[in-house]
Amino acid sequence: MDKPRIRPATPADIPAVTAIYGHAVANGTASFEIEPPDAAEMTRRMEKLFASGHPYLAAESEGAVVGYAYAGPYRLRPAYRFTVEDSIYVAPDAVRSGIGRALLFHLIVESERRGFRQMVAVIGDSGHIPSIELHRDAGFRMVGTLEGVGYKFDRWLGTVMMQRPLGDGSKTRPG
Repeated sequence: MDKPRIRPATPADIPAVTAIYGHAVANGTASFEIEPPDAAEMTRRMEKLFASGHPYLAAESEGAVVGYAYAGPYRLRPAYRFTVEDSIYVAPDAVRSGIGRALLFHLIVESERRGFRQMVAVIGDSGHIPSIELHRDAGFRMVGTLEGVGYKFDRWLGTVMMQRPLGDGSKTRPG
């Protein structure tokens, strides 16, 4: 696999995004959704992020979308408007190839460029060590673990909360 090209996602990426996320929902614990959403729902989610000024990226390799990432609102109340939550998904045949790392680093840069001040990672399945290590390598620090908050695949799952400042973080007033 060649080095991925990270670019802004477009609506044309929806079939690949839907397939990548659908596989993650049906086979993994990174997402606590139970049923994979269809292309119409994934389009609605993408359009909502575009409309609110949040970054949404795609990783392309050998002409195919092999991963995507976005920074969405952490919470909807106005005081949280400078904090985003990252989401990163990689095609099953491209896992552990550096695509997630490339997406996360580009997502951090793009989120800072847009004036966001904090990035939160809510890592589904507290046993997902590769994701925890990826975030740690990108400057995130562990801020907590929620035990047994999700039930999927006939077992209780926890989530790990990690956080990273963007730009000046909370040291200065937002611009």
